[in-house]
Amino acid sequence: MPSIRETILAALHARLQTLAVSVLRGEVLPERIPATGLIILRDGKPGDPEVTLSPLTYFYEHRAELEVVIQAGTGRDALFDALTADIGAALAADRTLGGLCDWVEAEAPEPVDLPIDGAAALKAAVITIVLHYATNDPLT
Repeated sequence: MPSIRETILAALHARLQTLAVSVLRGEVLPERIPATGLIILRDGKPGDPEVTLSPLTYFYEHRAELEVVIQAGTGRDALFDALTADIGAALAADRTLGGLCDWVEAEAPEPVDLPIDGAAALKAAVITIVLHYATNDPLT
């Protein structure tokens, strides 16, 4: 049986797969970026939980990361903006991931333009997704 953490990350991955873009989990950045863009979900860090003792409960603000990449010769900014807006809309459609989380929220991206020799430039950013959830055991 998967842990609560893994169940939530899998649900986040499934939620992002509703977008019209390739969504990978824990993969290496491929050599070719699809025309619609690419998102790679990284598991991130659960951080130090708040703990209550009666009943024993660990409250996490797990910080998963989305690597968002667009490659285009022109219109990169508009494509990137549309993709980040789509991510926001997908998260807003179900802030609890079907009741698995108390709340899901994204932090604003800090995009960078990356020139590529002999190819269209990339626009990329890491978007932190904060997953608020509770469990009675940090390993389950």
